[in-house]
Parts: sequence; C-alpha cells; structure tokens
Amino acid sequence: MFVSGSSFKRLLLVVAGVLTVSYAAAGSRSFGDSVDSRPLDDRKHFGYDSWKRLLPTHVKVQYAGGMGVVSVGYGWDYGRKCRWETDLLTGVLPRAYSERTHMTFTLKQNYIPWSVRCGGCFAIEPFSCGIYMNFISGENYWIREPDRYPGDQYYNFTSRLRFHLYVGQRVTFYLRSDTSLRNITLYYELTANDLDIVAKCGNRTLGLDDIVYFSAGLKLQIFGTDR
Repeated sequence: MFVSGSSFKRLLLVVAGVLTVSYAAAGSRSFGDSVDSRPLDDRKHFGYDSWKRLLPTHVKVQYAGGMGVVSVGYGWDYGRKCRWETDLLTGVLPRAYSERTHMTFTLKQNYIPWSVRCGGCFAIEPFSCGIYMNFISGENYWIREPDRYPGDQYYNFTSRLRFHLYVGQRVTFYLRSDTSLRNITLYYELTANDLDIVAKCGNRTLGLDDIVYFSAGLKLQIFGTDR
C-alpha cells in the first residue's frame, strides 16, 4: 500500500507534532514537577526469568507493510529497557491483490530507543526503526532466476525475498498488573524495500511517496514491563 503525496506530508506533520509533544513532556517531567519520582523510561520485565525467557513476550497483528494484507505472529523483547524486539510473522496476500492467494513469512528486528511515560496509564514511543526480511510463497516467485529468462542475469534480483527498512511511532496503554495481558501498543510504520530504494537512487524523478509503504499494527504484551 503506497502513501499518496498529500497523505505522506500529513504523516510527516503528525510525526513532528508527536515528537514535539513527547519531548516537551519529557522536559517538564525531568524537573521533578510530579510526585512520581520514577524515571520516564521505566521499561523492565518482571516475572520473566530463567526458562521463561524462551517464551514469546508479545503477539502482533499488522496491516500492510509489504508482508501481505494482514500478518500475525509473536516475538520477544529484550535488552536494556526492552529496547530490542525480534518478531516472526505469517501473512496473507489474498487473490484479490494477486493472481492467486499467497502466504508470506517475515523475520523482523525492531529498535525502540525511548518510551516517554505519561502518567500511569500510557506511554509514547516517539521513534522506532528496524529492518525485516520477507519471503513470499508461489511458483511465480523465485530465489534463483528461472531458465525461461534469457541471459545469465536477466532480472538480477530475487522476487521471492525482499528486505525492508522502516521508521515509525508507537503509543502503549498499560492495563492492570494482575491481568494476563499487561499492555496494548498501537503503532504505525513507513517502509521502503530494497528494490524501491535502488530504483530511487537510479531515478531521481521518483518521490518518497512512490516508494514508501504505510502500515499499522497492534501489539499485545503477554509478559509485561514494570511501571
């Protein structure tokens, strides 16, 4: 799903607005105006020790993003302040969007450097970024170029495997600590794949709205972060 020129500009304005509000909130809280003395970014796992670290920490559902119309999967967050995430997702590209229905399989690596807590109910994550590798099923896609094409490297790329880069933003809503579902995160991402980036480098007439995809998703945290 491509972002139109006007929509892309509106998204940039939204990004700038959220970033401004987030950092303003962070600045005001840093002077100790609140009675809550906990740090702004207090992401930390609890009840997630020893063998439990093998279990996924969250479930995700994502719309678009070059990995099918809808993708679902699970993943793990880890590292200092849970800044890193690794996801495994399976998606569907229905026949309405292709000559037949295709399945997609995605390995995704995310980095979320900041989480600005706004009271006890929610937090804004003003910037996220990452890279993911997407594999699509179907005999019309290939890793090695089929013999039916002339020359040794007629296309010179694999159509079955795509690499994507993205940037985005998130907002997390915290639930009661005694529930099995710890928090819910809504997010959006702006994505470009390797072929489109190469095309942009070789063709300056292409705009960002010609190569950028928009996607949105939902993350359900199973093993929560202390707050």
